[in-house]
Amino acid sequence: MPEGLIIKALSGFYYVRCDSTVTECKGSGKLRHKGHSPLVGDRVEFHIDSTGKGRIEQVLPRKNAFVRPAVANIDALICMTSDAIPVTDTYLVDRLSVTAVHNHCEVIICVNKVDERRTDRIPEIYRNTGFPVICTSAETGEGAKELRTAVSGKICAFTGDSGVGKSSILNVLNPQFSLRVGSVSEKLGRGRHTTRHVELFDLGHGTYLIDTPGFASFDMEAAEPILCGDLQYDFPEFAPYLGECRFNDCAHLKEPGCAVCRALESGKIHPKRYRSYQMMYEDASKYKEWEL
Repeated sequence: MPEGLIIKALSGFYYVRCDSTVTECKGSGKLRHKGHSPLVGDRVEFHIDSTGKGRIEQVLPRKNAFVRPAVANIDALICMTSDAIPVTDTYLVDRLSVTAVHNHCEVIICVNKVDERRTDRIPEIYRNTGFPVICTSAETGEGAKELRTAVSGKICAFTGDSGVGKSSILNVLNPQFSLRVGSVSEKLGRGRHTTRHVELFDLGHGTYLIDTPGFASFDMEAAEPILCGDLQYDFPEFAPYLGECRFNDCAHLKEPGCAVCRALESGKIHPKRYRSYQMMYEDASKYKEWEL
């Protein structure tokens, strides 16, 4: 039975690439019965019938998987942001970055549209996280070389607000992609959807880029819950201070002798990131380990 890579998912069909051939497939009844939904990025075993149509029989073990964006086996998540229209709410970026770090996935922050408005807001927020921050312009090509180097040899998913320029940047990285680019509503301050599905593109030399729908489809409740005690490890800038608090079970909220809070007060942790931690901790406190 051949093995292949799912490069696109659309309306219940999966497009599986094996060597240079792409086969349109449906999921087998066995997969549906088990509740296993194939994702773009999955490696699968599939059967081809006499008409040339395919049926996915098995999803091979995954490195990781995400609900929003719905992708699997991702090496790096590229969080597209902007300080032009639409202005990115970094809390959504933090939700995505926490999920990525929790799933052993690299995070790259891409600040696009710097030709329209260049500020230090987003680079400053992520300065101490260890995440690479790359400033780009799809209009001028600024940052394209740096971004191309950062994604080289990896399977990368691009995600961010609708209208922030995901498809435009992918077109800069390889004009042959010819992805549709939408306009941005000045009144609403957000983009009009052009990417309706998740699709993987081959940049060559072992580099694959995945375009995804925008944050308008981002379901805050869809991500797998992270326990309160685990959340601290998904903020990389907390790492130097973990284990240095007065109490071993410190939640890094209002406890006396908290090393993380001292780092916040001294400017080593950005207040926006810490506020995201507080909000996510509050959400995580709704779940108990035995409930997951």
